[in-house]
Amino acid sequence: MALHLYDTATRQLREFHPARSGTASMYVCGATVQGIPHIGHVRGALNYDVLRRWLLHSGLDVRMVRNVTDIDDKILDKAADAGRPWWEWAFQHERAFEGAYETLGCLPPSIAPRATGHVTQMIELMERLIESGHAYAEGGDVYFAVASFPGYGTLSGQRVDEVQQGESAATGKQDPRDFTLWKSAKPGEPSWPTPWGRGRPGWHLECSAMATTYLGAEFDIHGGGVDLVFPHHENERAQSTAAGDPFARFWLHNAWVTLSGEKMSKSLGNVVSIPQMLRACRAVELRYYLIQPHYRSTIEYSDEALSESAQGYRRIEQFLRLTASTAGAVRVGEVPPDFAAALDDDLGTPQAFAVLHNTVREGNAALADSDTSTALKCAAAVRAMTQVLGLDPLSEQWAEAGGGDAPLRQALNGLVEGMLEERKAARAERDFARADALRDRLTEAGIAVEDTANGPMWTVRD
Repeated sequence: MALHLYDTATRQLREFHPARSGTASMYVCGATVQGIPHIGHVRGALNYDVLRRWLLHSGLDVRMVRNVTDIDDKILDKAADAGRPWWEWAFQHERAFEGAYETLGCLPPSIAPRATGHVTQMIELMERLIESGHAYAEGGDVYFAVASFPGYGTLSGQRVDEVQQGESAATGKQDPRDFTLWKSAKPGEPSWPTPWGRGRPGWHLECSAMATTYLGAEFDIHGGGVDLVFPHHENERAQSTAAGDPFARFWLHNAWVTLSGEKMSKSLGNVVSIPQMLRACRAVELRYYLIQPHYRSTIEYSDEALSESAQGYRRIEQFLRLTASTAGAVRVGEVPPDFAAALDDDLGTPQAFAVLHNTVREGNAALADSDTSTALKCAAAVRAMTQVLGLDPLSEQWAEAGGGDAPLRQALNGLVEGMLEERKAARAERDFARADALRDRLTEAGIAVEDTANGPMWTVRD
């Protein structure tokens, strides 16, 4: 069967055909770089990485854009609280996100544009909207006129008369349902010149400008988390199509990672950061855990589920290594038809993983019977499937992380956590000189420490 994807806009599975023959174009909403990434942040990146790999496997050239929101109220607030320049704060956490994506095996995007680098394109888009009567300027702010766009609410199912944008009260709005495209400058905040005065971008505007800059007025897939359907993606779609751009042909949304039934978020204080996770498991095991469920199903995080998932990956790993040592080099073969059918059905990873593990069981049975020919055939198929999933244990990235560093990781974790406990005790005793000295020792050793609402988080610096 051909690839079918669930389109949020039409609420149905649709057969995928790229707008331009031979090339698939994807725009994925990336991070607002305000803090350290957690597993809720990276789940979407991993889901769309699997989709990208499947499109590549299908013979398409894939152009994938994943943006960086590097100017935002939260970034400004957190940088100010830390006494740091906003641009330094944003770049530090942008690097943390990029490091997490790379560590978890995501293919690098075709480009990762920053919002602050595309103000010119945003101004041009606002000018088009104002000229066509879909936006207006007031006191240096620019707003989108929701009532001017008849299709508003189609993507999210919102009733226009009940729309609440979730923005702070703005005196210049002609209609409370309107949303902000551009914010006028405030004292002490970064700003850029526009025909309407200095200011900075609204969140929704930047993605429309960056998507069309790199992928054109019409592109294939716009992806993001389900929490972005409204207002972010609804507003992106409205402003882009109101300006005359066909924009995205498919809208895909991945579900949340939850903890105790609630979406992981820094504001709720229930995050499990990537540095935390990688002290407990290998990166490839975390990737396995986050991509095995269907991208549209919620993952309820637990240590037990992660441990069970890691064991599932190790069974694949052990089979391939045993086959290689028993029967010789394992080549990359072809994916089984049932595996292809699973991924063609809206990226059905649960069914794809079932095919993968059935093949591992068949291969292990062949090894037990000394049937090396069948074992090698199964192993070749397993390598093909795990390559599509970004999990091939014999690939260069994961072969080097086969587990030999686990004792070292555990030893480092014990040492660092011990020093952080000492630092915590020193701060409780108001012995700030000793607390600072302990942090300095960690910094000199290449350990970066960030104090968060959940306690100190540490990472090994590049």
